[in-house]
Amino acid sequence: MLDPERRFVGATPRGPLSLPPGGAHWYVVQEIGYPDKQTFDASYERAGAWLAAFAEETGIPPEQTIIGGFSQGAVMTYALGLGQGRPRPAALIALSGFIPTVEGFELDLSSPPPVAIGHGTYDPVISVEWSRRAKEQLEGAGAEVLYREYPLPHAIDPRFLAELSAWLAEVQPRIRASTAE
Repeated sequence: MLDPERRFVGATPRGPLSLPPGGAHWYVVQEIGYPDKQTFDASYERAGAWLAAFAEETGIPPEQTIIGGFSQGAVMTYALGLGQGRPRPAALIALSGFIPTVEGFELDLSSPPPVAIGHGTYDPVISVEWSRRAKEQLEGAGAEVLYREYPLPHAIDPRFLAELSAWLAEVQPRIRASTAE
C-alpha cells in the first residue's frame, strides 16, 4: 500500500522481546515517553546492527533508507533516525509514537530528515500529545514534517497510508538527488 510502484525495498524487523499482554516489543514499558533503559539500549544496539547489515546486504546506504514504525516501532524510528552518532536516513515515518527520553541516549537534531507523523486522537495507549510534541520539536529543528491526526484509537488510518504513498513518491527524487551529488 505504501509503495504500489515498488520503488523501494521493504523490510520489517520485529521487536526482539515477547512481553505481556502479547506481541513483539522493543523495550519494557514503565512509563510512556520513557522506555526502560536496559531493554531500550539493547534493542537500539540490535536494531542499529540490523540496519547496518541490511545496508551491506542490499547495497542501499543509510542516506537512501526510510525508517518507519508504529507505536514502539515509531519510538525506535525516532531513536535510529535521530540518535547521536547514527547515520542520517533519507526520511522517517512515525505512527502513534514518541521521541524517547532515556538516560544516556542523545538526539542529534542538526539537519533532520523529512518526517511523516500520524496519530489517532482517541489513542488510549500513547496520547496524541506525544506526536504533537514531536512535531513541534522537529519543526523547531528545521525538519519538513507531514503531520496528520485522525479520529481513531491506537491504530493507523488507511487514508493516511494512501497519503504516505504520495509523500514517499515526493521524497524519492530527493533521495536520488542527494546521493548523486
